[in-house]
Order: sequence, then C-alpha cells, then structure tokens
Amino acid sequence: MLINMQYGQDGLNLDLPRDNVTVIRPQHVPGLEDEQKSFIASVNAPIQTPPLVDLIQADDRIAVVIADITRPLPSERLLTWLFSELRHVPRENFTIIIGTGSHRACTVAEIESMVGIEVARGYRIINHNSFDDDALEVVGHLDGEHGDLKINREYVRADKRILLGFIEPHFMAGFSGGYKAVFPGIAGIEAIMYYHRAEVIGHPRSTWGVLEDNPTQTQIREYGSMLPVDFCINVTMNRKHEITRIFCGNTFAVHEQGCAFVKETAMVSCERPFPIVITSNSGHPLDQNLYQTVKGMCAAAEIISSGGLIVTCARCNDGFPDHGNFTDLLREYQSPQALLDAITVPGFHMMDQWQAQKLAQVQIKASVALYSEIVAEELMGVQIEPVVDLDTFLEHKLGALGPEVPVAVLPEGPMSIPYLS
Repeated sequence: MLINMQYGQDGLNLDLPRDNVTVIRPQHVPGLEDEQKSFIASVNAPIQTPPLVDLIQADDRIAVVIADITRPLPSERLLTWLFSELRHVPRENFTIIIGTGSHRACTVAEIESMVGIEVARGYRIINHNSFDDDALEVVGHLDGEHGDLKINREYVRADKRILLGFIEPHFMAGFSGGYKAVFPGIAGIEAIMYYHRAEVIGHPRSTWGVLEDNPTQTQIREYGSMLPVDFCINVTMNRKHEITRIFCGNTFAVHEQGCAFVKETAMVSCERPFPIVITSNSGHPLDQNLYQTVKGMCAAAEIISSGGLIVTCARCNDGFPDHGNFTDLLREYQSPQALLDAITVPGFHMMDQWQAQKLAQVQIKASVALYSEIVAEELMGVQIEPVVDLDTFLEHKLGALGPEVPVAVLPEGPMSIPYLS
C-alpha cells in the first residue's frame, strides 16, 4: 500500500507491504469553486452581525489579527480580499498584528511569504511581543490572585477589531479559531503562562474536539472577549490548502458553526486501538519543529494501544527549536514520568511547560519514534527513538509484530483526529 504522507512542503511516500492497514483521513471536502466570490458573499451576509462594510467607517483605526508562520492560514488571500472590501479606508488606518503568542517573531521573509509582497510592503505589520510590557495594556484581571490580563496595545487602542483564523481540531482547546487569535495569540506572557498551567492542560476535557466544559476553551472565550471584536473571519481548509468554508460575523457564533463543520468532517471514529500508529504533522508549516510535532503525536495517541508505538514523520527543519524552554525541559528529566511529576508540583512555573507536558503524556502511554531532520543523538536524549531509514525501520518493527497485527496511518496528522467509538 502506497500512502502519501504530508511531510515538509513536498510530502513523503510511505510503502507498507501489508493488507491490515487502516488509513485515517478527514472526509474529502473540495475547495470552494470561487474562493473570493464566497468571501465576498460571506462578509456581506455574515452570522449575527451587519455586513462588514457597514461596520467600518473611513476614519476608523483598525487592528487585524492574523496567525504566525506556524499556522497554514491563507493570510495573503484573505487580507487581499478584506482590503478590497474595505477600500474606503486608507491603508495607513490598518495595523496587521501577527499573533505570535509566546512564539518567536516572524522574519521579514516569513511575513512576505505569509501575506504576500504587496500587503507586506503596503501595510503596517507588527509582530506581537508578549514579553514587552511597553507593547501591552491591562484590560482586566485573571482569576484569583493571578494578576492582570494584558493584551497587545495596538489592538486595545484600535477603533475596530477584526480577527482572521483557521479552524482545525486542537489538542488542548478542542478546536482552533475564534477568540484564540486574541487569547493567547496577542496576550502578555503572564496571561499565556496562566492559560497553559498544568492543571488545565492535564484536564481530561482539554482535548481534541471538545468545546463544552473544556477549561482551555473556556479561558479562551472569557479572556479573548474581554474587548469587543467587531468582525471574525474563520476558514476551514483541505490538504491542498484550498479553502472549503468561510464563516464570518459574530466571533462566538462563527466559531460554533465552524467547529461543528470541522467535527463532522475531520474527526474519525475507530472501533479499536492499534499497536502501531504512523502519523505526520500535517506537513509545512506545522512540521517545522518538534514543539509543533507534539500535535501529530497526540492525535496518534488517541487510538494507540497501551505500550504501543507511534511513528511520526515530520521534517523538523527548525529542530526542537532552539528558542524557548521546551528543549531544556525535555533534557532536564530522566523520564517522561519525572517530567510530569515536576510540572504538576504546585508553584511550578516555566514557559513551554505545556508542550513538554503533552509530549510526556504521550510517552507515558506509548513509545515514540520520529523520522525527521533532527540529529539522532538529540532525540535519544529525550526518549524519542530516531528513524534514519523509514522503510527499513517499519519493515523491522512490523516484522516483529507479525503480519496479522493491524496498523493505523494518519497521512494528514492532526488535520484528521481519530477517536475510539
């Protein structure tokens, strides 16, 4: 069986010489026949708001929030269409804010690839910096004694606020999109740390496809809506990065409708767990580093047998990466259980703890192997088995299991979320 895995920008062909293979993909949803025409129709007949053009005056200062380089949001198309619809507003009235959360800033070249040369050079674009207090403003307070909620100052002081987002299953928030562009996308680092605290990340309802009583999503909506959002534009996409649906209007209503569509098309019921699951991390841009690749591993973990093997194919051309505390956390502890024990001690407080926590939860349940560009010795130091030759590795592992053992494959990684029925 020849399966094309999403890997980097070019993909990867996986040849499995056996019959007992279950390939798990989202339902194929074709791209919209005319994306721009659909966009225009959506912003002029939005969900629970007046048409976009009626909401924005020519003298308004407008903040437009977009995703950073780690998300496949089609910002270039969306921004071009958005500015065309709002052509009565001078270019200098717009500020595009890249919602980096706690990630590094996007480079000039990355910004140009994300939004296109014309938008990059014709509009004011800023990277959100969650660590720069001068770029933040207090808009409220976190629960209890956890301090102030700070949000990007340009967003706070804008006359009108527009969110652009991409809805897909999310391993903590249930689904991405909606108010997540604001919180944690353009929040201060203290609030981001609070959002990612261990007891919330470890909660059983902080998981794929769950909105109701999900403490992660509850925070997103509570703190993301602290300031009014005038218009939300969320899209869904297929593996070709074609837009399949456009949801516009009231942020909460847009998100509810978009998530319902994604749940129906991207989540796949499985009758049994599998002793081996092979997954991708959805290819570029999501498989740039190990930090992001945890998502694909978590997707596979939903259907892995206890003590099974998760084999992940992710390019990881950006390494672990070098910035942040993710790598240090993985290297500091001798086992995933030791890491979890440390993280869950009251008062533990370190950036990137959440992603290390999610990886450790997977490693407690199953062994993890990775085919990537990361040096083998570095992976072994964090209890991940390196895969140098994928075909040889799988031949050896599958041969040891025997021909009757079932195998599951997620070619699109966390774009398709399996669950046990």
